[in-house]
Amino acid sequence: MKLSTTIDFASFMQRLEQKNPGQPEYIQAVYEVLTDVIPWIQENPHYAQDSLLERICEPDRIIKFKVTWDDDHGNVHINRGYRVQGNNALGPYKGGLRFHPTVNESILKFLAFEQTFKNSLTGMPLGSGKGGSDFDPKGKSETEIKRFCQAFITSLLPFIGKDKDVPAGDIGVGSREISYMFGQMKRIATIAPGTLTGKSVVFGGSNVRLEATGYGAVYFLQHMLDAQKDSIVGKKCLVSGSGNVALYAAEKLLALGAKVITLSDSKGYLHLPNGLTSPQLKDIMTLRFTKHQPLAHILKQYPDLQFHSGKTPWHTPADVALPCATENEIDVDDARALAAGKVKMVVEGANMPVSPTAINVFKEKGVAYAPGKAANAGGVAVSGLEMSQNAMGYFWTHDEVDQKLQIIMQNIHEQCYRFANSESDKVVNYARGANIVGFKKIADAMLAFGV
Repeated sequence: MKLSTTIDFASFMQRLEQKNPGQPEYIQAVYEVLTDVIPWIQENPHYAQDSLLERICEPDRIIKFKVTWDDDHGNVHINRGYRVQGNNALGPYKGGLRFHPTVNESILKFLAFEQTFKNSLTGMPLGSGKGGSDFDPKGKSETEIKRFCQAFITSLLPFIGKDKDVPAGDIGVGSREISYMFGQMKRIATIAPGTLTGKSVVFGGSNVRLEATGYGAVYFLQHMLDAQKDSIVGKKCLVSGSGNVALYAAEKLLALGAKVITLSDSKGYLHLPNGLTSPQLKDIMTLRFTKHQPLAHILKQYPDLQFHSGKTPWHTPADVALPCATENEIDVDDARALAAGKVKMVVEGANMPVSPTAINVFKEKGVAYAPGKAANAGGVAVSGLEMSQNAMGYFWTHDEVDQKLQIIMQNIHEQCYRFANSESDKVVNYARGANIVGFKKIADAMLAFGV
């Protein structure tokens, strides 16, 4: 059979945009991956056959449904629910559920596409998926959130299962929401514990799941520094966000001897010139996780700290930046400011927080950049470990899970490092490595199966 060894990047993207109008986040995610993958395919024409790229870019299916629930006053509300089942070449669909008013098809297709490569990099038998709803948990009572979760999972249940599709949590969906959904599933069906992950450790959840994404990003950073014969000790770190990923990344940074000098939320950022202390971090976790208050409220306990309203942390001089908030939070101007502030490494804790043009700035300025599909894979890795524990009927200790997480992040770094550089790269191109390794493993599986 004669293979077509030429894939025109511009034409491919043009066709994709025509097929997916009004989906900028999804187009951006594909663009970032194919920038590295298409040139590699030209050098390895075996992977140009059987329309592999087109098949990986197109989700297997998109499930869209109505979620009807009533509030505490008896008013009936309708939200949209989704599940994008991306690719199951390596295993059952796996990925989180997001409850946020910005959720739409483009956001979830982008997240499912990213998840395809992220899950591949973990080395675990996991396919990719993502789902959620435009439901906004903010301002809702406990019982309203419970009723919504029960309604949502009742509609989604026919499409998931431990060998088919295993959802987890994401923005707006934590252990509480997963517990409500799991309880509803048990009422109406016979299910296995591994049908959902992110559960409470009381009934089948895993230790380290809450911490995993933040911890994993810091472990990846540690390996980046090791590869340069450098140490994390004493490094000044800019961390954005103040949710699970950001605060547990901060916790691990402190434990390893780094200095965390910023945290942020949607209102602005907190500057800690002398570095965050463990007591301050503990108080901030209480403020955010228990009291659900804005970050600025910490000034009531520590009035000497600086909160910069309406601003982001990226103009603060430092050694390392860990964007852990949301997609596209670092643009071109931010990237230039980071480079000017002597930042040498940017490690994504969130999904796609760096814009494509900002990534180009990092390449030009010699700033090492680790994409989320590699650096924040710790979350799904521990979800996979939770599935393993459920299947075995076993429960690993905190230290056992943490050790396994460290090994997984080390392996991801080694894979990315191996495929990272082309002749034109000034620094280790972790994005190139992650994209090529992630694609290669999925493509090999799909070729083995046949069309």
